[in-house]
Amino acid sequence: MSKKLKVIISGGGTGGHVFPAIAIADAIKKKRPDTEFLFVGANGKIEMEKVPKAGYSIEGLNISGFHRKSIRRNLSFGFKLIQSLWRARKIVVKFKPDVVVGVGGYASGPTLYMASRQGIPTLVQEQNSYAGVTNKLLSKKVNKICVAYKDMGRYFPAEKLQLTGNPVREEIRKMTATREEGIKHFGLDPKKQTIVVVGGSLGAKSMNIAMAANADFIRQNGQVQILWQAGKLYIDEFSKSATAQCENVKISQFIDRMDLAYAAADVVIGRAGALTISELCLVGKPAVLIPSPNVAEDHQTKNAMALVKEKAAVLVEDKDADALIVKKALEILWEKDWADDLSKNILGMAKPDAAEEIAEAVLGLV
Repeated sequence: MSKKLKVIISGGGTGGHVFPAIAIADAIKKKRPDTEFLFVGANGKIEMEKVPKAGYSIEGLNISGFHRKSIRRNLSFGFKLIQSLWRARKIVVKFKPDVVVGVGGYASGPTLYMASRQGIPTLVQEQNSYAGVTNKLLSKKVNKICVAYKDMGRYFPAEKLQLTGNPVREEIRKMTATREEGIKHFGLDPKKQTIVVVGGSLGAKSMNIAMAANADFIRQNGQVQILWQAGKLYIDEFSKSATAQCENVKISQFIDRMDLAYAAADVVIGRAGALTISELCLVGKPAVLIPSPNVAEDHQTKNAMALVKEKAAVLVEDKDADALIVKKALEILWEKDWADDLSKNILGMAKPDAAEEIAEAVLGLV
């Protein structure tokens, strides 16, 4: 009888890191049900809530990122890093993992560094088309790097690379929801085409401002309806906007069933985070991507450009969102051939078996 497999998965900070990490654990568990998992995250971040909800144990490190624009905020960075390295070492020594997986984010650096120093096999999963600083530093130490985009040899040793794609939530990967179900769930009009606007769970302020600035234009195009997720931070402010009062607009704080939202959508407007793009590829929806300008190394623009090069999405810069956020989506709806091409091309970039492939790579290192 083989001994129980023990796996540490480390990283987080955003849903784009946490949900793929959980999907990887679920995929490993399907292949090796006896596996014991321990997640290592950053105290105060989203993983400390979401991982236990998914049924996994987690330990926290007192780590935060390096602030490029604020020297003052970095005064405690060195102390936190040393403290986190020491704590990560204690966690690894105590748990005795057979393999350690990093998904990016603050906590993955100390954890994978300490695991690699002890000769434990390590794997990094890079979600974006532009490699994060932590993963670039770790690439010299780890055994395998799973990536979601081609040409990542610019950042990592080519012999360690495996193109797998990004893991996504099971309900989206195996989506069975119909348009009728989606329309009914959100109380939409089945006779109207639907634009879904998603700025993330917390919301995207500039996208919300752009939506609020388009009230007259949206009202004039009443033959189309809009499902607008404003986000937790902004719902109170923007639910009072003229746009939110339009009969063909439904505004909400959070979309709890993204599978049904995608099913209802004819066009999706959203940010260009790695997880969003991976989901859009799987559901094959025409998309208008508005990359966030507030992310490291402008990596969302690089994510979006990887699709634009394949004629699989439309990019609108954040500074142009006021003028183009709704206009571009309507142009896609009005030009059916363009919409069909976008849908076909983005679907062609889907990697539905990403979680399983990464799980195989992890098990292959044991």
